[in-house]
Amino acid sequence: MYRLFRYGNQKGSGLGKMDIAFCYESVLPKRGGCETYIASLVRRLALDGHQIHLYASRWDASALPTSVIFHQVDLPWSPRFMRPWSFGSACLKALKGQDHDVSVGFDKTWGLDVLYPQGGLFAATAEHNLLKYKNPTIRKVVKFFKTFDLSHQSFLMLERLQYLGMKKSIVIGISEMVRDHFQKYYQISANDLRLVRIAMDPNRFQETDRLKRRIEWRQQWNIDPSDCLALFVGMNYRLKGLEPLLHAMKLLPAKSPIKLMIVGNKHTGGFEKLADRLGVADKVRFVGFCDDMRNCYFASDFLVHPTFYDPCSNVVPEAMGCGLPVITTRYNGASEFITQNKEGIVVDDPHDYEKLAWSMTQYIDSQTRIAAGQAARKTAGQWTFEHHYKQMLAVFLEVASRKSNERDSQSSSTAST
Repeated sequence: MYRLFRYGNQKGSGLGKMDIAFCYESVLPKRGGCETYIASLVRRLALDGHQIHLYASRWDASALPTSVIFHQVDLPWSPRFMRPWSFGSACLKALKGQDHDVSVGFDKTWGLDVLYPQGGLFAATAEHNLLKYKNPTIRKVVKFFKTFDLSHQSFLMLERLQYLGMKKSIVIGISEMVRDHFQKYYQISANDLRLVRIAMDPNRFQETDRLKRRIEWRQQWNIDPSDCLALFVGMNYRLKGLEPLLHAMKLLPAKSPIKLMIVGNKHTGGFEKLADRLGVADKVRFVGFCDDMRNCYFASDFLVHPTFYDPCSNVVPEAMGCGLPVITTRYNGASEFITQNKEGIVVDDPHDYEKLAWSMTQYIDSQTRIAAGQAARKTAGQWTFEHHYKQMLAVFLEVASRKSNERDSQSSSTAST
């Protein structure tokens, strides 16, 4: 069930002003990820005078424009794998009878005008998750047992409903890789696909105190000023390739100045033991969660992100915008920002420890590192949130125009009869 929580401004009446509904279970921007993105997009749309409705179970009203109209979507308790079904169904019920120009869903929603799955496809995620096991036999065993995993099967069923159901939505791919996955797994027509890459907000990473932060936080993390610091950021350490990265650290020359700083998930016990077994514990710093990523980016010399799957990781354009060269893999949609050996290096296989180690040694040289960092900053600056916003707006206008034409056609047909 749902209830209208607070009224804002009425539907915009000017040319091009739209009434847009966003559907996402939780919009708490401080949590980062998609929730931060939704808040940024809502603020920008509201600035242009569009009326925004938010259908959600939780939100932070202080982080959103006062004009937003909130619709509380109440959900009964259910197992984790059933919760998306509950929210998606409740949203459709809440939207019934409403006259929004555009309805937009993120991740596990269906039956809406626009679907923008920032997490990519679950089917692709599941397949790429198997790649983190280096042994092919283990991959086959894990894949077999997934057939008995209720959450796994539930999410696959829900995804088929999203993209193969009666309602044909406009689907936005966050990268060319994700767009290709839609065609590979669900044969979605190119007419129903749009490519809109993520973008960095340059205002989040002002550099007025870069040197001060570099000195201060290196001291706090016990990193020497002369160290060449590689930065790894992630919450799912196994999927993001931390294990092969630690193996690559073992292959670095004995007197290499490279140190590795690991940021994100505070649960590091197993990987700390692995670093110790590999004999690289003295070269690694586990710092856990960092609430201001400027400290991490400004303290570092380059980003290394050997992921097994990322639709388009935010850390790549953020690091590039902060002037850091990037090492990542072809399994990351954000690798599409990188020209090989210009802004960074793209590795084919995260399990290629030798290639990872070699890639890191390329940025020991300060001149190479600075040149790549400058190129990275320039590339990131050519694709800003404003560019992203204009492409999203174009998709919304296309959908609104299409629905308006359909209504006019239906009205004309009714009148003629």
